[in-house]
Amino acid sequence: MPQQAWSDKRERQYKDIKKSERQRGRSEERAEEIAARTVNKTRAQHGETKSGKSSGGKSSGTSRRGGQQAKGSGKTRDELYEEARRRNIDGRSKMNKQELANALGRH
Repeated sequence: MPQQAWSDKRERQYKDIKKSERQRGRSEERAEEIAARTVNKTRAQHGETKSGKSSGGKSSGTSRRGGQQAKGSGKTRDELYEEARRRNIDGRSKMNKQELANALGRH
């Protein structure tokens, strides 16, 4: 699936992503699709395409589903979960990022 317009760096990136996706159990076809989309998105974000913009138009840090980012001092859900585990907060395994942040008192 590699493209002629891709640099050697992007070619390596494509192969690495494809290999990683195959190791995660994705089919060959799906791994190629994910790798190509990722490389093309990266190229667009770095101005390596004609338009120079990613298809989404923005990368403000909010999720694609709309909503706001869960608050939690910029920590990931896993980091919040580990802190909740250390504090022995009940029900933490069923909580999403926002709920973990609330339980930890990060408003």
